[in-house]
Amino acid sequence: MTFDYVSYLILPLLIFLARVADVSIGTVRLIFVAKGFKFLSPILGFFEVLIYIITMSKILADMTNVWLYIAYAAGFATGNYVGICIEEKLSIGKVLIRIITQKDSKQLIENLKNQNYNLTTTNARGKRGKVKLIFSVVKKKELGKIIKIINETNPKSFYSIEDIRYAQDNSFMPQDITSLQKSKFNFKRK
Repeated sequence: MTFDYVSYLILPLLIFLARVADVSIGTVRLIFVAKGFKFLSPILGFFEVLIYIITMSKILADMTNVWLYIAYAAGFATGNYVGICIEEKLSIGKVLIRIITQKDSKQLIENLKNQNYNLTTTNARGKRGKVKLIFSVVKKKELGKIIKIINETNPKSFYSIEDIRYAQDNSFMPQDITSLQKSKFNFKRK
């Protein structure tokens, strides 16, 4: 009896790769749906389901091969990871960053303004007394830069980050916003 390379190596590998692809596409599609990409999301959904149906048909054709099940499950898990990595690399959209400082925030505000970040600030009271609230809407891909400024200038400040689906006005965005007028894929959001 010879070893069946196609059934026990090649087909499981193809199912694994197909599952990685369809789950990655699905993860990115869900992110695009949340961001309001009405035209790109259905296209991704089409390919996601097409790959899924082809993959399932191969598994159902040989239901006694346990390696196909393992490849399917491993592809699903890996696809989630890959999809999240893709989303991080794309860095699509804008976020609201809220910064709460207890110590003097003048230097932090000045450093952020020097980097062309538009800010809204207000005085507030926290559990331990007076605090300064700083709000800014920034491109998601700028987060690393703004967090570095916060950590270097006012490392004990608290900040939170929230995804924004839509912002009515770009007046809170950094001054070089021409690239924000289009999405990464030149699909307009409506």
